[in-house]
Amino acid sequence: MGTEGIQDRYVNPYTDFGFKLLFGTAMNKELLISFLNALLFGEEVIKDVTYLNAEHLGTQEYDRRAVFDVYCENERGEKFLVEMQRGEQQFFKDRSVFYSTFPIREQARRGEWDYELKAVYVVGILNFSFDPSDPEYFHHEVKLVNLYTKKVFYDKLTFVYLEMPKFNKTEDELETMFDKWLFVLRNLSSLLERPKALQNRVFDRLFETAEIAKFSKTELSEYWDSLKNFRDWYSVISTAEKKGREEGKAEGLEEGLNKGRAEEKKENARNLKKLGVAADIISQATGLTPEEMEQIPT
Repeated sequence: MGTEGIQDRYVNPYTDFGFKLLFGTAMNKELLISFLNALLFGEEVIKDVTYLNAEHLGTQEYDRRAVFDVYCENERGEKFLVEMQRGEQQFFKDRSVFYSTFPIREQARRGEWDYELKAVYVVGILNFSFDPSDPEYFHHEVKLVNLYTKKVFYDKLTFVYLEMPKFNKTEDELETMFDKWLFVLRNLSSLLERPKALQNRVFDRLFETAEIAKFSKTELSEYWDSLKNFRDWYSVISTAEKKGREEGKAEGLEEGLNKGRAEEKKENARNLKKLGVAADIISQATGLTPEEMEQIPT
């Protein structure tokens, strides 16, 4: 197929195809290395990565299958799971913890073993917000902490969550590589040309890889299918959210009307009591119970 229905210049990284293209292929691993260094370390700590089998089956019959977007290890054997989570799930934190168990358990050795583990990092790039308490706090780094001392109890297991809808820096505000990477993830598919702030070697590679016009026919077909799935999913989520808001408004309106009716009944009862009307007659006229009548002052 051609580019019918695809009007963007650059690939959408929130699609399965786009995310795997940028971060899940060996020929583009320098992009993944740069992103992980910017996110976790702030400098070039990771020198190389090796991609690992991204599909795992639990060791027990009742374990469900785990499929990671990107799974790799660096030259020191530290493990990295990177996932693009497009929509909020009820137990997405549980899912992250469950996924972290696979790179932990597979480090077990046969024979004598002292249980020493390599570090495990689970990174979730979230296309939704889960913490409404602070509209600017979007970068969550979570470790096991001793609640009494407030110190890290175990530093070899790290969960990182990026609430992408909260990242709103403009091109002029980009300072660090971390800023630049988040700007790319948030805005890549809407860019018409490459921003001046993203002029270095690693972004040379990224924009060259992401340009849709350079895709083969097979890549175009795969991307179109992936983009269509993403748009269909987005439409379903948007419709559900809109329906929820409308139902919430309707429930709120009905609740308000009910409260208004109740207050009107009490006001009528109050006026009738002032006129000396018998309580049983007021109760019949307003629908208030004798107990409710007693609480109404004259």
